[in-house]
Amino acid sequence: MNNRILAVAAAFLVAVSCARAVDDLEPVAVNVDKPIVAEFIDDMVTEHEFDRDELRALLGKAKIKASIVRKISTPAERTLTWGEYRKIFITKERIKAGATFWRENREMLERISQESGVSVEMIVGIIGVETYYGRITGNDRVLDALATLAFDYPPRVTFFRNELVQFLILTREEGIDATVPTGSYAGAMGRPQFMPSSFRAYAVDASGDGKRDIWNNWADVAGSVANYFVAHGWRTDEAVTAQASL
Repeated sequence: MNNRILAVAAAFLVAVSCARAVDDLEPVAVNVDKPIVAEFIDDMVTEHEFDRDELRALLGKAKIKASIVRKISTPAERTLTWGEYRKIFITKERIKAGATFWRENREMLERISQESGVSVEMIVGIIGVETYYGRITGNDRVLDALATLAFDYPPRVTFFRNELVQFLILTREEGIDATVPTGSYAGAMGRPQFMPSSFRAYAVDASGDGKRDIWNNWADVAGSVANYFVAHGWRTDEAVTAQASL
């Protein structure tokens, strides 16, 4: 029995050490001459009229990060039960933060709710779940996250390659330096955690300043969340849950 316990303990320590080793690996710059990257660049030049040299230079600044691959391979949504997951979000602290956010932004939230038909409660709740009212937005550069997953994560290369395409297009459209935006390890951006394709499709300029800023502008954040619901068929004052039975 003692030998078995020692063996299990040793296996656990090896696993922990391996996980730490992955996290400790230094990020590696994207190799723009790698076939999968070169093909991507060719497509962006041909299909979306990007300048080849500028795109090569930009992608050469992106980093392949082993920590991103590890995180996306073991997301909380897959490893936690609903009961465990619920405890993260339904807390006194988060509810208090939501009430404070609502009070501080009441006029703006009510305006967007009236314009969109989406209840203030739903807008506030979504922002609370996604980023704890802007407190947890992710620390990875979007460029690094999407490049890592598009070029170095075979299980979902198609999805993340498209998101990288969308990200590069939106930074061009919005006049954003592609090396600046940060987000989650999966490339979800800003306070509402929109993927690049969602940003292009649903983000709005709700403040009227000519920009769609989901990183710093609460009106744009709330308006974009509401617009997302409307685009997906939101109907005012209808039920949002239904009891299911097996």
